[in-house]
Amino acid sequence: MVPMNAPRGKHARVLWALLLGAFVGAVCQMTLGSDHPGLQSFIKNFSSPVGKIFLNMIFMVVVPLLFSALVLGVAEIGEASRVGRIGLRSLALTLLLSGTAVVLGLAAVNFVRPGDGLPEAERQKLISHYAPSADVTKNVDQAKQAKSAADTIVDLIPRNPLDSAVKALEGGILPFMVFALIFGIALAGIEQEKAMPVRAFLEGLFAISLKIVEMAMSFAPIGVFALIFGTAATLGVSAFLALGKYALLVLAVLAIHQFGVYSLALKFIARRSPIAFFRSIREVMLTAFATSSSNATLPTALTTARDQVGLPTSISSFVLTIGATANQNGTALFEGITILFLAQFFGVSLDLGQQAMVMGLAILAGVGTAGVPGGAWPMIAIILVKIGVPAEAIGLCLGIDRILDMSRTVLNVTGDMVIATCVSTWEAKSEPALLD
Repeated sequence: MVPMNAPRGKHARVLWALLLGAFVGAVCQMTLGSDHPGLQSFIKNFSSPVGKIFLNMIFMVVVPLLFSALVLGVAEIGEASRVGRIGLRSLALTLLLSGTAVVLGLAAVNFVRPGDGLPEAERQKLISHYAPSADVTKNVDQAKQAKSAADTIVDLIPRNPLDSAVKALEGGILPFMVFALIFGIALAGIEQEKAMPVRAFLEGLFAISLKIVEMAMSFAPIGVFALIFGTAATLGVSAFLALGKYALLVLAVLAIHQFGVYSLALKFIARRSPIAFFRSIREVMLTAFATSSSNATLPTALTTARDQVGLPTSISSFVLTIGATANQNGTALFEGITILFLAQFFGVSLDLGQQAMVMGLAILAGVGTAGVPGGAWPMIAIILVKIGVPAEAIGLCLGIDRILDMSRTVLNVTGDMVIATCVSTWEAKSEPALLD
């Protein structure tokens, strides 16, 4: 068993690396100037390559992680729907709460606009630092011009999924995600004995992908220092003021969804007191906050649902087990805010249709996101590329991710408990003997 202080120590090192990189970079920028030849040479030949090596370790696992997670998640939902009324009600609530979370996040980030305010000259330096060969706004403008609605729909179905996979980090991920969805639906629809070897392979692929992410995150303190040093030396403190606004916004919206939206669902669907409910699941929330993992919190959630909340095991075990993978509405909310923040930060203007696309992808990514620390970042990277923001931009936010990851995991597991409670109430009305 891994000691509880192990992940905390690792993430503490990442946070210290961010602070140290920001401090050293800002001092160099103030004393030497961002255009100093020696400083630019150091960034070009050391900090930038080191940072990109760290990010590439995350990017290289995007395709296998996305495919295995999305197929397994959709297959589980498909099997849940075949269970009947419980599965369909769980699915409906999952989509409702995830959709509400993303809409809330997008509305908040459009209202507060934490990524605005960076001078244009500094923004151009930022773009050249993260993607020296890419004209970000040009990429987005080309995407806007592109195709008719009919052509766009046709292109969602890939003729060659492998080609879409190859182009995943060049904006071609959406057709590949559609292929993964169709594959998962088909996997759920075939005989169990034929599906088992495919599922076992995908579970192995998923576990290996997570191990690679874990290996990458062990390199995170060095990578984050290099990335943040380069940003601070290029932009100074202005970038970190925006980053602070972004972090506070994420925490505020997570709290609104946790104690606002969930309370409404408990009050009007489950007919329970929200205060009493949150008090009864406090151990689950604390475990989720400490571990940053929905999967690691599952045993505590199952016990609490039975002993403290009083839910029937037949419902809670089903809903909570499926939800640990498929119901990541805290992650979906976080991804929506992060993507729009970075788009604002890089000067990429998204119209209503593009924001709706981000919303849909964030909900879908919530299904395909691993319920482990750091599992959201590969998904965020591929959505950023889709809207014309360099995938490397995630380096700006990685250093402060620990507290955000802990907080959104609390929202994820609370959402599972809320759904299980609401479904139990509905089932009790249909079968009153169920809760006796």
